[in-house]
Amino acid sequence: MEKTLVLVKPDGVQRGLVGEVISRLERRGLKLIAAKFMMVSQNLAEEHYAIHQGKSFYDGLIRYITSAPVMAMVWEGPNAIAAVRQTMGSTRPTEAAPGTLRHDFALQVGRNLTHASDTSENGEKEVSLWFSPDELVAWNRDVDRWILE
Repeated sequence: MEKTLVLVKPDGVQRGLVGEVISRLERRGLKLIAAKFMMVSQNLAEEHYAIHQGKSFYDGLIRYITSAPVMAMVWEGPNAIAAVRQTMGSTRPTEAAPGTLRHDFALQVGRNLTHASDTSENGEKEVSLWFSPDELVAWNRDVDRWILE
C-alpha cells in the first residue's frame, strides 16, 4: 500500500480544521497509520523544504511552518498520494476544484492549509523524515473489505 505524508499547517490548525482534514481523508477510504501534533524544529523545516532553498519565499516559509503547531500524519491506501492530492485540491486555492479542502477553506497559496507528498518517492522520503518506523501503526480495518477489492 502507498503511504503519504499529510501536514495540517499552522493556518489549518489555528482555524480548527484538523478534524475536517481527517474526516475527509477517512471518508475517502484512506487509513490513518500515524499522527502527531507538534512544533516543527528549524532543522526539520529546512530539511523538508530544502528544494525551495534560495527561492524568494523560502525564509518566510520556514518562519511560517515553525511559528505554530502542525498536525503531521501518515495516510495509507491504494493510490494514496493521488487520492490525498485530489482531496486537498490545487496548491493555489483560487484554482482548486469546488469541494476540495483548499477551495472550501483557503484563499492564498501561502496559507493553503495542508502539505501532501506529490510523488511515491517523495512520500517515502517525507514519511521517513517526519516519522520513525516504530511510529507507523500497522492495523486492519474491518471496513477495508467494503472499500478495497
